[in-house]
Amino acid sequence: MNAHDEITALQERMAQSIIGQRPVVESLVIGVLANGNLLVEGLPGLAKTRAIKALAKNLDADFSRIQFTPDLLPSDVTGTEVYTQTAEGGSFRFDPGPIFANIVLADEINRAPAKVQAALLEAMEERQVTVAGTTHKMAPLFTVMATQNPIEQEGTYPLPEAQMDRFLMHVNITYPPVEDEVEVIRLVRNEELSALQPETPDKPKKTKPPAIAQDVVFQARAEIGQVHVSDDMDRYMADLVQATRTPAMVSDDLARWIEIGSSPRASLALDKCGRAHAWLHKRDYVDPLDVRAVVHNVLRHRLTLSFEAQGDGKRVDDVIDEIVSLVALP
Repeated sequence: MNAHDEITALQERMAQSIIGQRPVVESLVIGVLANGNLLVEGLPGLAKTRAIKALAKNLDADFSRIQFTPDLLPSDVTGTEVYTQTAEGGSFRFDPGPIFANIVLADEINRAPAKVQAALLEAMEERQVTVAGTTHKMAPLFTVMATQNPIEQEGTYPLPEAQMDRFLMHVNITYPPVEDEVEVIRLVRNEELSALQPETPDKPKKTKPPAIAQDVVFQARAEIGQVHVSDDMDRYMADLVQATRTPAMVSDDLARWIEIGSSPRASLALDKCGRAHAWLHKRDYVDPLDVRAVVHNVLRHRLTLSFEAQGDGKRVDDVIDEIVSLVALP
């Protein structure tokens, strides 16, 4: 199979574990293909962790989970220098932390204080960690996928805007439809029954298909790099981001609702994610549908709304909908 077929197979395997969350599955895959970091947010029990684990399980990649808690230290994430006594004498060696993996799940990232959250910054942005003056490079395939719960505020440390901007996308997971929830019940029940049944010669356990090789991801990234983006599409993406900075030039409502607009990282993210989305849908060019498919995930965490927006009952997704409806298509 070619790279596209392999990535499609990856999505299908993930979808078997994450019922009714096709957009989330696609967003996680786009994050890996676009070589970015993701923030996954949703209410408890909506399979945030399960979705990320399903991605890691079906990729031939090292997976690491960091459970963020208030007593976590930066060295618990990055690793530390350890003094070792040998026959030749004592010396320090670097003991890598859980950040040194291909896919890193930062579970409930907003439960750790700012100094621990900041320990992720260099790794996420520079793809390296510096400990005791020595720089340690991350693997070529490296993605941080952080989760957080939007409703609990007690005992949490909200992520600062500077760190939020370093996430390529902010993916929201919502409640599944009732039909899909019925399938979730059956899926988990069958998994529990399968785990309880002993393996016998008559009924051997089903063999899992081999994991998708990392080279497939790198090949897909190379093909995504060849996806054509016209000058008009470049301008369209820039206009969407510019509308968040100068909302008064677009509409009076946006001027009241938006307090702080998006940085140039938003334009770069629209380009990367738009090309990845086009490639997934077998197009060698980006059209407005690709940009609109990813614009909410790209801008959701890069807008600061005003008190007027909250007073009008506007969510950030509502404001993005308004921007998309008012910015002219190429």
